[in-house]
Amino acid sequence: MPTLILVRHGRSTANTSGVLAGWTPGVALDERGAAQAAALPGRLAGLPISEVVASPLQRCQETVRPLLEARPELRAHTEERIGECDYGDWTGRKLAELKDEPLMEVVQAHPSAAAFPGGESMRAMQTRAAEAVREWNARVERAHGTDAVYLMCSHGDIIKSLVADALGLHLDLFQRISVEPCSITVIRYTRLRPFLVRLGDTGDLASLAPREDPGEGDAPVGGGAGAP
Repeated sequence: MPTLILVRHGRSTANTSGVLAGWTPGVALDERGAAQAAALPGRLAGLPISEVVASPLQRCQETVRPLLEARPELRAHTEERIGECDYGDWTGRKLAELKDEPLMEVVQAHPSAAAFPGGESMRAMQTRAAEAVREWNARVERAHGTDAVYLMCSHGDIIKSLVADALGLHLDLFQRISVEPCSITVIRYTRLRPFLVRLGDTGDLASLAPREDPGEGDAPVGGGAGAP
């Protein structure tokens, strides 16, 4: 079965402003995010990518654009099921104000029970994304063979939930996983089990440096802005 390269979108204007973007239209990459996207073709050079699949949201479409321009032979597809979690009434709100919401504690400690008001549950988010990956695995294998490699550009919570699915982790443990903007995560699927080959690889160690405000250990909803 194919090998899947998961790319989180580059840093966005919502990441830097501390807003939970969700499906808000018009959320673009910021200057750093655009630079991260521009570096993506070089990071992936030499890999025989057969297809590129992206979330319909602007920040993901902008992230894969340099790769598609560098490799015009690649076929690009849009897949709604790997779009961001629908945060419902939380969409567009500041993360700083959301941390005091009682639901945030559930999101952090028991995400399998979390359902966003006016939006979707985190269980539903994981289910649709995992179903999309399995269908694309079969589609890519039929078109390109069992050793094919393909790429999906998606969002922090989506990628974390797919990693949990691949590792057989309960969704309640997925907040222990971290994927920074434009990081690369690789899952190799086989007939019997998936193998996690890379996790959140950014190609540098800047995110390991001590931070002025290390926080309280909560996972950033939506994925966070990455290293300063």
